[in-house]
Amino acid sequence: MTFADHAMARRMECTDALAGVEYARAWAKADSHDGPFSLAVAGGHAGFSGVDSPVTQAFGLGLNGPVTEADFDSLEEFYRSQGAPVNIETCPLADASLLSLLNARGYRPIEYSNVLALRPDTKENLRPSTEANAAVRVQRARAEDQSRMVQVLLGSFFEGAEITPKMRDIFGGVFEAACASFFIAEISGKPAGAAMVAIVDGVASLGGAGTLPEFRNRGVQNALIEARVSFAAASGCDLAMVATSPGSGSQRNAERHGFRVMYTRTKFLREWK
Repeated sequence: MTFADHAMARRMECTDALAGVEYARAWAKADSHDGPFSLAVAGGHAGFSGVDSPVTQAFGLGLNGPVTEADFDSLEEFYRSQGAPVNIETCPLADASLLSLLNARGYRPIEYSNVLALRPDTKENLRPSTEANAAVRVQRARAEDQSRMVQVLLGSFFEGAEITPKMRDIFGGVFEAACASFFIAEISGKPAGAAMVAIVDGVASLGGAGTLPEFRNRGVQNALIEARVSFAAASGCDLAMVATSPGSGSQRNAERHGFRVMYTRTKFLREWK
């Protein structure tokens, strides 16, 4: 059984923080961005991958000790100079000073997410789901798969929306992140879903999973979870994690594979007037 404590929380939050830095680094290179793309602050890291990017946010603040006004001044200037609002994913095991400063400086909570974890031992924890579909084939994406994978993710996350070149650039930019590996799921030879995993210091963070509408409820996400946890185990990771919306289908899928909720993050936002 895996239990949450401060040391585990720090490892998991640092994984997403450092992965965010690598996503930002890859995006900045692809986009020829000449400004700062990351900031080490208050024991965590802030990343910038474009104003509208879902990975433009900060993680890990307050897990190494108190957070100061000077820390927030630096963080806010980093994002304000880029024309971006401040998004901070917070862990409930962080120092209490973080919550005090968020309240004092006018941040508002906008989102919860449950962080789940397991030990990626394939013999004990990787249990095939009853919904697993033998027709789903998962493979690790290669460099030449980048365009196809971006198309699948955009079609999964933005169903019916117009896909702009800017959106393609944001998703395509992170494909070269040093810590990340990507996976494509196919049914009858057709791309059906995609997902990624970032590995930092023995922790594998599963994220970015999406299924095209016409292939949903056919075991795609379960197959992608199995593939990534197996990859984490083969890579020598002693911990795998995933963040989901509380009570969602994604959380249920993760729990079917042995993941258990460790704690709930709260995302805070500050916008500039």
